Amino acid sequence: MLLLLLLLLLLLLLLLLLLLLLLLLLLLLLLLLLLLLLLLLLLLLLLPLLLLLLLLLLLLLLLLLLLLLLLLLLLLLLVLLLLVLLLVLLPPPPPPPPPPPPPPRLLLLLLLLLPLLLLLLPLLLLLLLLLPLLLLLLLLLLLLLLLLLLLLLLLLLLLLLLLLLLLLLLLLLLLLLLLLLLLLLLLLLLLLLLHHHHHHHHHHHHHHSQ
Repeated sequence: MLLLLLLLLLLLLLLLLLLLLLLLLLLLLLLLLLLLLLLLLLLLLLLPLLLLLLLLLLLLLLLLLLLLLLLLLLLLLLVLLLLVLLLVLLPPPPPPPPPPPPPPRLLLLLLLLLPLLLLLLPLLLLLLLLLPLLLLLLLLLLLLLLLLLLLLLLLLLLLLLLLLLLLLLLLLLLLLLLLLLLLLLLLLLLLLLLHHHHHHHHHHHHHHSQ
């Protein structure tokens, strides 16, 4: 009988321990779920931000390209203008040219060409400056895209890991619950046994006294 009681006590202790473990596991599970939600939120927050940045960069790139195109057109226009001027100002000279008139004509041509050349030079400089900037922007854009993809990959990996952990915890929880059920059944069996034993013993004693 004493042995039975001891066994009962042991079982109860084990049950208590199991319950504590279950509680701990549940807490951990909740924590994990919270972390998972947080991660998802971060993912959702981060994505539009990076996409916005990407869009901004693309717009900037487009603007630069347009500017470049404009500059090229301007350059072309200037070159055409120069050609026209040269054609207009340099007709085939007449056979009897008087010596004084040619210099003014040359002077006039130079005077006309000078502002054009002056305008052309800064444009060329600007064009040369814009090209590396454009390349730099493109590089930055690519880098940003790479970063975005890396970040997304990392977050997805983390999410997967968390989900796996969650699954593992759930399995453990299930196992513990089964164990608990088993212990409860054992306890019930012991109690029945104890009760039966006690009852039997009592009955026997009564019979003896008569």
